[in-house]
Amino acid sequence: MDKLGGGVIAQHVHAVAPVDEGQAFGRQALEFGGFHLGAVLLALEAGQAASRVAAIPEVRAALVAFQRRFARREGGAVLDGRDIGTVICPEAEVKLYVTASAEVRAHRRWREVGGDEARVLAELLERDARDTGRADAPLRAAPDAVVIDTSAMDIDAAVEAACARVAARLARG
Repeated sequence: MDKLGGGVIAQHVHAVAPVDEGQAFGRQALEFGGFHLGAVLLALEAGQAASRVAAIPEVRAALVAFQRRFARREGGAVLDGRDIGTVICPEAEVKLYVTASAEVRAHRRWREVGGDEARVLAELLERDARDTGRADAPLRAAPDAVVIDTSAMDIDAAVEAACARVAARLARG
């Protein structure tokens, strides 16, 4: 948790404050409580903390409301998350459930963050178990989601597959 500002986010998560939704997402610099987050959000610890924090009912309620408002903005939105198609936007025109084997996902994550690849896999499996097993908004594909398994794809092929499936779904109306 040291990379997360001494655990400030996890320790004070019950004090979720309103956020300027126009500035909440994107590639601009992110700051919370005076801490510059930047690449810290990509750290393994951030993913684990997000999974634990997402299990707190008050936090889930605040995040669900925020994400729903964000998704309904003029022009629409593309959202990425473990419950977007089932909880946040169950009425979305197109839902993609992008997956890969645990080993492939761990290897990709390891290439981003470095460290011990076996530890990355263990933490990924731990997070998957926690997220699929939680009572509130478990990780699962929406019944009407297009499932794309990217285990054998590079990034270009995955993007191409996603774009093709979105276009096909929108063409059907």
